[in-house]
Amino acid sequence: MIKEAISEIGRGVAEIIDMERIEVLLKEYFENGKNYYVKAGFDPTAPDLHLGHTVLLQKMAVLQKYGAIVQFLIGDFTGMIGDPTGKNETRKKLDRETVLRNAESYKEQVFKVLDPDKTEVMFNSEWLEKLGAAGIIELTTTFNVARMLEREDFEKRYKSQTPISISEFLYPLLQGYDSVAMNCDIEMGGTDQKFNLLMGRQLQRTYNVGKEQAVVMMPLLEGLDGVNKMSKSLNNYIGVTDKPSDMFGKVLSISDDLMWRYYELLSSLSLEEIATCKEDVKSGKLHPKLAKENLAIELVARYHNEELALKAKEEFNNVHKKNELPSDIKEFDLEGPIWIAKALVECKISPSTSQSRRDIKQGAVKLNQEKISDEQLQLDKGEYILQVGKRKFAKLKVI
Repeated sequence: MIKEAISEIGRGVAEIIDMERIEVLLKEYFENGKNYYVKAGFDPTAPDLHLGHTVLLQKMAVLQKYGAIVQFLIGDFTGMIGDPTGKNETRKKLDRETVLRNAESYKEQVFKVLDPDKTEVMFNSEWLEKLGAAGIIELTTTFNVARMLEREDFEKRYKSQTPISISEFLYPLLQGYDSVAMNCDIEMGGTDQKFNLLMGRQLQRTYNVGKEQAVVMMPLLEGLDGVNKMSKSLNNYIGVTDKPSDMFGKVLSISDDLMWRYYELLSSLSLEEIATCKEDVKSGKLHPKLAKENLAIELVARYHNEELALKAKEEFNNVHKKNELPSDIKEFDLEGPIWIAKALVECKISPSTSQSRRDIKQGAVKLNQEKISDEQLQLDKGEYILQVGKRKFAKLKVI
Protein backbone atom coordinates (compact mmCIF):
# COMPACT_ATOMS: atom_id res chain seq x y z
CA MET A 1 0.00 0.00 0.00
CA ILE A 2 2.85 2.37 0.85
CA LYS A 3 4.49 1.59 -2.49
CA GLU A 4 1.24 2.45 -4.31
CA ALA A 5 0.92 5.72 -2.33
CA ILE A 6 4.51 6.74 -3.09
CA SER A 7 3.97 6.06 -6.79
CA GLU A 8 0.78 8.16 -6.90
CA ILE A 9 2.31 10.98 -4.85
CA GLY A 10 5.34 11.07 -7.14
CA ARG A 11 3.32 11.33 -10.38
CA GLY A 12 4.11 14.52 -12.26
CA VAL A 13 6.18 15.93 -9.38
CA ALA A 14 9.17 18.11 -10.32
CA GLU A 15 11.18 17.51 -7.15
CA ILE A 16 10.77 16.04 -3.66
CA ILE A 17 13.12 16.98 -0.85
CA ASP A 18 13.28 14.45 2.01
CA MET A 19 11.31 11.56 0.51
CA GLU A 20 12.43 9.48 3.49
CA ARG A 21 10.34 11.65 5.82
CA ILE A 22 7.26 11.24 3.60
CA GLU A 23 7.74 7.45 3.70
CA VAL A 24 7.86 7.59 7.52
CA LEU A 25 4.65 9.66 7.61
CA LEU A 26 2.90 7.17 5.31
CA LYS A 27 4.11 4.23 7.38
CA GLU A 28 2.75 5.78 10.59
CA TYR A 29 -0.59 6.45 8.88
CA PHE A 30 -1.02 2.93 7.48
CA GLU A 31 0.17 1.18 10.65
CA ASN A 32 -1.25 3.46 13.36
CA GLY A 33 -3.81 5.71 11.63
CA LYS A 34 -1.77 8.80 12.50
CA ASN A 35 -2.51 11.81 10.29
CA TYR A 36 0.13 14.30 9.14
CA TYR A 37 -0.13 17.91 7.98
CA VAL A 38 0.46 19.24 4.48
CA LYS A 39 0.74 23.00 3.98
CA ALA A 40 0.24 24.96 0.77
CA GLY A 41 0.03 28.73 0.72
CA PHE A 42 -2.02 30.88 -1.63
CA ASP A 43 -1.70 34.65 -1.76
CA PRO A 44 -5.12 36.07 -2.59
CA THR A 45 -3.89 38.49 -5.25
CA ALA A 46 -6.63 37.48 -7.71
CA PRO A 47 -10.17 36.31 -7.01
CA ASP A 48 -10.21 33.19 -9.19
CA LEU A 49 -8.26 29.97 -9.38
CA HIS A 50 -7.15 28.58 -12.73
CA LEU A 51 -6.09 25.08 -13.76
CA GLY A 52 -2.45 25.95 -13.04
CA HIS A 53 -3.39 26.27 -9.36
CA THR A 54 -5.25 22.96 -9.45
CA VAL A 55 -2.04 21.04 -10.28
CA LEU A 56 -1.09 21.70 -6.66
CA LEU A 57 -4.61 21.17 -5.33
CA GLN A 58 -4.95 17.79 -7.02
CA LYS A 59 -1.68 16.58 -5.52
CA MET A 60 -2.94 17.74 -2.13
CA ALA A 61 -6.13 15.73 -2.73
CA VAL A 62 -3.97 12.65 -3.44
CA LEU A 63 -2.16 13.14 -0.13
CA GLN A 64 -5.55 13.41 1.60
CA LYS A 65 -6.28 9.87 0.34
CA TYR A 66 -3.20 8.71 2.21
CA GLY A 67 -3.69 10.33 5.61
CA ALA A 68 -2.93 14.01 5.07
CA ILE A 69 -4.78 16.87 6.69
CA VAL A 70 -4.35 19.74 4.25
CA GLN A 71 -3.58 23.12 5.76
CA PHE A 72 -4.83 25.43 3.03
CA LEU A 73 -3.12 28.66 3.94
CA ILE A 74 -4.55 31.92 2.69
CA GLY A 75 -1.81 34.53 3.01
CA ASP A 76 -3.98 37.43 4.05
CA PHE A 77 -1.03 39.00 5.91
CA THR A 78 1.75 38.25 3.39
CA GLY A 79 -0.63 39.02 0.53
CA MET A 80 -0.50 42.65 1.50
CA ILE A 81 3.30 42.56 0.95
CA GLY A 82 3.15 40.67 -2.34
CA ASP A 83 5.27 37.65 -3.25
CA PRO A 84 8.29 38.91 -5.23
CA THR A 85 8.97 35.49 -6.83
CA GLY A 86 9.82 35.92 -10.50
CA LYS A 87 9.10 39.64 -10.45
CA ASN A 88 11.29 42.30 -12.00
CA GLU A 89 9.99 45.05 -9.78
CA THR A 90 8.38 45.66 -6.42
CA ARG A 91 4.79 44.50 -6.43
CA LYS A 92 1.98 46.82 -5.46
CA LYS A 93 0.43 46.13 -2.08
CA LEU A 94 -3.18 45.03 -1.89
CA ASP A 95 -5.53 46.71 0.55
CA ARG A 96 -6.96 44.49 3.26
CA GLU A 97 -10.52 44.63 1.92
CA THR A 98 -9.40 43.28 -1.48
CA VAL A 99 -7.27 40.57 0.13
CA LEU A 100 -10.16 39.32 2.29
CA ARG A 101 -12.66 39.44 -0.58
CA ASN A 102 -10.33 37.40 -2.80
CA ALA A 103 -9.66 35.00 0.07
CA GLU A 104 -13.35 34.21 0.42
CA SER A 105 -13.51 33.44 -3.30
CA TYR A 106 -10.59 31.03 -2.94
CA LYS A 107 -12.28 29.25 -0.05
CA GLU A 108 -15.38 28.63 -2.15
CA GLN A 109 -13.38 27.19 -5.04
CA VAL A 110 -10.83 24.88 -3.39
CA PHE A 111 -13.48 22.41 -2.27
CA LYS A 112 -14.16 21.57 -5.90
CA VAL A 113 -10.92 19.57 -5.54
CA LEU A 114 -10.14 19.07 -1.85
CA ASP A 115 -12.06 17.03 0.72
CA PRO A 116 -13.48 19.65 3.14
CA ASP A 117 -13.48 17.12 6.00
CA LYS A 118 -9.70 16.76 5.65
CA THR A 119 -8.92 20.43 5.06
CA GLU A 120 -8.17 23.25 7.47
CA VAL A 121 -8.47 26.71 5.91
CA MET A 122 -6.06 29.01 7.73
CA PHE A 123 -5.08 32.68 7.57
CA ASN A 124 -1.52 33.68 8.43
CA SER A 125 -2.60 36.99 9.95
CA GLU A 126 -3.63 34.85 12.95
CA TRP A 127 -0.01 34.44 14.05
CA LEU A 128 1.92 37.02 12.02
CA GLU A 129 -0.02 39.96 13.48
CA LYS A 130 0.72 38.61 16.97
CA LEU A 131 4.41 38.32 16.12
CA GLY A 132 4.76 42.08 16.49
CA ALA A 133 7.78 44.28 15.83
CA ALA A 134 10.04 42.46 18.29
CA GLY A 135 9.19 39.08 16.82
CA ILE A 136 9.75 40.24 13.24
CA ILE A 137 13.12 41.77 14.16
CA GLU A 138 14.09 38.48 15.80
CA LEU A 139 12.97 36.67 12.65
CA THR A 140 15.26 38.83 10.48
CA THR A 141 18.28 37.72 12.55
CA THR A 142 17.84 34.13 11.34
CA PHE A 143 18.98 34.92 7.80
CA ASN A 144 21.54 37.27 6.27
CA VAL A 145 21.38 39.59 3.26
CA ALA A 146 24.06 37.70 1.31
CA ARG A 147 21.99 34.48 1.47
CA MET A 148 18.84 36.39 0.54
CA LEU A 149 20.58 37.77 -2.57
CA GLU A 150 21.34 34.22 -3.68
CA ARG A 151 17.69 33.99 -4.70
CA GLU A 152 17.64 34.27 -8.49
CA ASP A 153 15.09 37.07 -8.88
CA PHE A 154 16.69 39.17 -6.12
CA GLU A 155 20.15 38.60 -7.61
CA LYS A 156 19.02 39.77 -11.06
CA ARG A 157 17.33 42.87 -9.70
CA TYR A 158 20.32 43.73 -7.48
CA LYS A 159 22.75 43.43 -10.41
CA SER A 160 20.52 45.53 -12.66
CA GLN A 161 20.08 48.12 -9.85
CA THR A 162 16.31 47.56 -9.86
CA PRO A 163 14.83 48.52 -6.47
CA ILE A 164 14.14 45.79 -3.91
CA SER A 165 12.12 46.81 -0.88
CA ILE A 166 12.96 45.52 2.60
CA SER A 167 9.43 44.12 2.82
CA GLU A 168 10.28 41.75 -0.06
CA PHE A 169 13.17 40.33 1.95
CA LEU A 170 10.66 39.74 4.72
CA TYR A 171 8.32 37.73 2.48
CA PRO A 172 10.28 34.43 2.36
CA LEU A 173 11.03 34.76 6.08
CA LEU A 174 7.35 35.17 6.89
CA GLN A 175 6.40 32.28 4.61
CA GLY A 176 8.99 30.16 6.37
CA TYR A 177 7.66 31.23 9.76
CA ASP A 178 4.20 30.02 8.67
CA SER A 179 5.68 26.51 8.71
CA VAL A 180 6.85 27.07 12.29
CA ALA A 181 3.44 28.33 13.44
CA MET A 182 1.52 25.61 11.57
CA ASN A 183 3.84 22.78 12.67
CA CYS A 184 3.45 21.18 9.23
CA ASP A 185 5.11 17.98 8.03
CA ILE A 186 5.14 18.68 4.29
CA GLU A 187 4.97 21.93 2.33
CA MET A 188 3.92 22.04 -1.31
CA GLY A 189 4.51 24.66 -3.98
CA GLY A 190 5.61 25.31 -7.53
CA THR A 191 9.21 24.99 -8.67
CA ASP A 192 9.49 28.79 -8.62
CA GLN A 193 8.92 28.67 -4.83
CA LYS A 194 11.95 26.49 -3.95
CA PHE A 195 13.82 29.20 -2.04
CA ASN A 196 10.76 29.99 0.10
CA LEU A 197 9.91 26.32 0.68
CA LEU A 198 13.42 25.57 1.91
CA MET A 199 13.16 28.57 4.22
CA GLY A 200 10.40 26.72 6.06
CA ARG A 201 12.71 23.75 6.70
CA GLN A 202 15.45 26.04 8.00
CA LEU A 203 13.19 28.03 10.31
CA GLN A 204 11.58 24.91 11.75
CA ARG A 205 15.12 23.85 12.67
CA THR A 206 16.05 27.32 13.98
CA TYR A 207 12.92 27.58 16.16
CA ASN A 208 13.34 24.00 17.46
CA VAL A 209 9.99 22.76 16.19
CA GLY A 210 11.25 19.18 16.45
CA LYS A 211 10.82 18.39 12.78
CA GLU A 212 11.86 19.59 9.33
CA GLN A 213 9.15 19.66 6.71
CA ALA A 214 9.56 17.64 3.54
CA VAL A 215 9.07 19.65 0.35
CA VAL A 216 7.03 18.62 -2.69
CA MET A 217 7.44 20.84 -5.74
CA MET A 218 5.05 20.69 -8.69
CA PRO A 219 5.92 21.86 -12.19
CA LEU A 220 4.36 25.04 -13.50
CA LEU A 221 1.59 24.27 -15.97
CA GLU A 222 2.01 25.97 -19.33
CA GLY A 223 -0.88 28.15 -20.41
CA LEU A 224 -2.83 28.03 -23.65
CA ASP A 225 0.12 29.53 -25.55
CA GLY A 226 2.20 26.45 -24.66
CA VAL A 227 5.16 28.65 -23.69
CA ASN A 228 4.53 30.72 -20.57
CA LYS A 229 3.17 29.42 -17.28
CA MET A 230 -0.59 29.69 -16.95
CA SER A 231 -1.41 33.17 -15.70
CA LYS A 232 -4.37 35.50 -15.61
CA SER A 233 -2.08 38.45 -16.35
CA LEU A 234 -0.93 36.75 -19.59
CA ASN A 235 -4.52 35.83 -20.48
CA ASN A 236 -3.45 32.26 -21.28
CA TYR A 237 -5.43 30.60 -18.51
CA ILE A 238 -8.42 28.30 -18.04
CA GLY A 239 -10.33 29.44 -14.99
CA VAL A 240 -11.98 27.08 -12.53
CA THR A 241 -15.05 29.35 -12.71
CA ASP A 242 -15.04 29.67 -16.52
CA LYS A 243 -18.37 28.86 -18.16
CA PRO A 244 -18.55 25.21 -19.34
CA SER A 245 -18.50 26.26 -23.00
CA ASP A 246 -15.46 28.51 -22.46
CA MET A 247 -13.59 25.85 -20.49
CA PHE A 248 -14.33 23.21 -23.13
CA GLY A 249 -13.27 25.49 -25.99
CA LYS A 250 -10.05 26.53 -24.28
CA VAL A 251 -9.01 22.91 -23.68
CA LEU A 252 -9.71 22.14 -27.35
CA SER A 253 -7.45 25.05 -28.34
CA ILE A 254 -4.26 23.64 -26.80
CA SER A 255 -1.72 21.96 -29.05
CA ASP A 256 -1.66 18.18 -29.48
CA ASP A 257 1.75 18.02 -27.75
CA LEU A 258 0.63 20.14 -24.78
CA MET A 259 -2.44 17.93 -24.38
CA TRP A 260 -0.31 15.14 -22.85
CA ARG A 261 1.15 17.54 -20.32
CA TYR A 262 -2.40 18.48 -19.31
CA TYR A 263 -3.36 14.80 -19.14
CA GLU A 264 -0.46 14.00 -16.81
CA LEU A 265 -0.98 16.96 -14.47
CA LEU A 266 -4.77 17.39 -14.56
CA SER A 267 -6.48 14.13 -15.52
CA SER A 268 -7.62 11.54 -12.98
CA LEU A 269 -6.71 8.76 -15.45
CA SER A 270 -3.83 6.52 -14.39
CA LEU A 271 -0.45 6.87 -16.07
CA GLU A 272 -1.07 3.48 -17.70
CA GLU A 273 -4.40 4.67 -19.13
CA ILE A 274 -2.77 7.86 -20.41
CA ALA A 275 0.06 5.85 -22.01
CA THR A 276 -2.53 3.66 -23.78
CA CYS A 277 -4.41 6.74 -24.99
CA LYS A 278 -1.15 8.26 -26.27
CA GLU A 279 -0.25 5.07 -28.11
CA ASP A 280 -3.71 4.94 -29.68
CA VAL A 281 -3.25 8.48 -30.99
CA LYS A 282 0.23 7.67 -32.29
CA SER A 283 -1.02 4.56 -34.13
CA GLY A 284 -4.01 6.39 -35.62
CA LYS A 285 -6.52 4.35 -33.63
CA LEU A 286 -7.69 7.51 -31.82
CA HIS A 287 -7.85 10.97 -33.38
CA PRO A 288 -6.03 13.60 -31.26
CA LYS A 289 -9.14 15.81 -31.33
CA LEU A 290 -11.16 13.03 -29.71
CA ALA A 291 -8.48 12.57 -27.06
CA LYS A 292 -8.64 16.30 -26.39
CA GLU A 293 -12.44 16.22 -26.23
CA ASN A 294 -12.28 13.43 -23.65
CA LEU A 295 -9.95 15.54 -21.50
CA ALA A 296 -12.16 18.60 -21.92
CA ILE A 297 -15.25 16.63 -20.88
CA GLU A 298 -13.44 15.30 -17.80
CA LEU A 299 -12.34 18.77 -16.69
CA VAL A 300 -15.67 20.50 -17.33
CA ALA A 301 -17.49 17.69 -15.49
CA ARG A 302 -15.14 18.09 -12.51
CA TYR A 303 -15.72 21.82 -12.10
CA HIS A 304 -19.37 21.87 -13.24
CA ASN A 305 -21.06 18.52 -13.97
CA GLU A 306 -21.21 15.85 -16.66
CA GLU A 307 -24.45 17.11 -18.19
CA LEU A 308 -23.01 20.58 -18.73
CA ALA A 309 -19.80 19.03 -20.08
CA LEU A 310 -21.70 17.09 -22.75
CA LYS A 311 -23.77 20.17 -23.55
CA ALA A 312 -20.57 22.21 -23.94
CA LYS A 313 -19.25 19.59 -26.40
CA GLU A 314 -22.48 19.74 -28.40
CA GLU A 315 -22.43 23.53 -28.54
CA PHE A 316 -18.75 23.55 -29.53
CA ASN A 317 -19.51 21.21 -32.43
CA ASN A 318 -22.51 23.30 -33.48
CA VAL A 319 -20.42 26.49 -33.58
CA HIS A 320 -17.32 25.03 -35.20
CA LYS A 321 -18.71 22.32 -37.47
CA LYS A 322 -22.14 23.65 -38.40
CA ASN A 323 -21.14 27.33 -38.21
CA GLU A 324 -23.99 28.01 -35.79
CA LEU A 325 -23.92 30.70 -33.10
CA PRO A 326 -23.58 29.97 -29.36
CA SER A 327 -26.83 30.04 -27.41
CA ASP A 328 -25.62 32.38 -24.65
CA ILE A 329 -24.14 35.42 -26.38
CA LYS A 330 -24.01 38.55 -24.24
CA GLU A 331 -25.87 41.57 -25.57
CA PHE A 332 -24.70 45.19 -25.55
CA ASP A 333 -26.30 48.53 -26.47
CA LEU A 334 -23.96 51.30 -27.66
CA GLU A 335 -24.50 54.73 -29.16
CA GLY A 336 -23.51 55.08 -32.80
CA PRO A 337 -21.88 55.48 -35.05
CA ILE A 338 -19.06 53.56 -33.34
CA TRP A 339 -15.62 52.51 -34.55
CA ILE A 340 -15.39 48.71 -34.92
CA ALA A 341 -12.19 48.49 -32.83
CA LYS A 342 -13.83 50.39 -29.98
CA ALA A 343 -17.01 48.31 -30.28
CA LEU A 344 -15.00 45.12 -29.77
CA VAL A 345 -13.50 46.58 -26.58
CA GLU A 346 -16.83 47.90 -25.28
CA CYS A 347 -18.40 44.48 -25.89
CA LYS A 348 -15.58 42.92 -23.83
CA ILE A 349 -14.27 40.59 -26.52
CA SER A 350 -11.02 42.50 -27.09
CA PRO A 351 -8.70 43.99 -24.44
CA SER A 352 -7.77 47.12 -26.42
CA THR A 353 -8.36 48.96 -29.70
CA SER A 354 -4.78 48.19 -30.75
CA GLN A 355 -5.41 44.46 -30.24
CA SER A 356 -8.70 44.84 -32.14
CA ARG A 357 -6.84 46.31 -35.11
CA ARG A 358 -4.27 43.51 -35.04
CA ASP A 359 -7.04 40.91 -34.95
CA ILE A 360 -8.78 42.57 -37.93
CA LYS A 361 -5.50 42.57 -39.88
CA GLN A 362 -5.05 38.86 -39.14
CA GLY A 363 -8.59 38.04 -40.32
CA ALA A 364 -9.72 37.00 -36.83
CA VAL A 365 -12.72 39.37 -36.64
CA LYS A 366 -16.13 38.63 -38.11
CA LEU A 367 -19.17 40.87 -38.43
CA ASN A 368 -22.39 38.94 -38.87
CA GLN A 369 -20.29 35.81 -39.51
CA GLU A 370 -18.32 37.45 -42.35
CA LYS A 371 -14.62 38.33 -42.01
CA ILE A 372 -13.80 42.01 -42.15
CA SER A 373 -10.58 43.76 -43.16
CA ASP A 374 -11.42 47.44 -42.73
CA GLU A 375 -9.79 48.64 -39.48
CA GLN A 376 -11.60 51.98 -39.71
CA LEU A 377 -15.09 50.56 -40.18
CA GLN A 378 -17.86 52.60 -38.49
CA LEU A 379 -20.98 50.78 -37.32
CA ASP A 380 -24.21 52.72 -37.83
CA LYS A 381 -27.58 52.06 -36.20
CA GLY A 382 -28.54 48.40 -36.37
CA GLU A 383 -27.94 44.99 -34.82
CA TYR A 384 -24.72 43.07 -35.28
CA ILE A 385 -23.04 39.81 -34.27
CA LEU A 386 -19.38 40.46 -33.41
CA GLN A 387 -16.84 37.65 -33.24
CA VAL A 388 -13.13 37.50 -32.41
CA GLY A 389 -11.42 34.20 -33.04
CA LYS A 390 -13.38 31.00 -32.49
CA ARG A 391 -14.73 31.55 -28.98
CA LYS A 392 -15.53 35.24 -28.41
CA PHE A 393 -18.96 36.47 -29.43
CA ALA A 394 -21.15 39.48 -28.66
CA LYS A 395 -24.51 40.81 -29.84
CA LEU A 396 -24.38 44.54 -30.44
CA LYS A 397 -27.28 46.92 -30.89
CA VAL A 398 -26.09 50.33 -32.12
CA ILE A 399 -28.66 52.97 -31.18
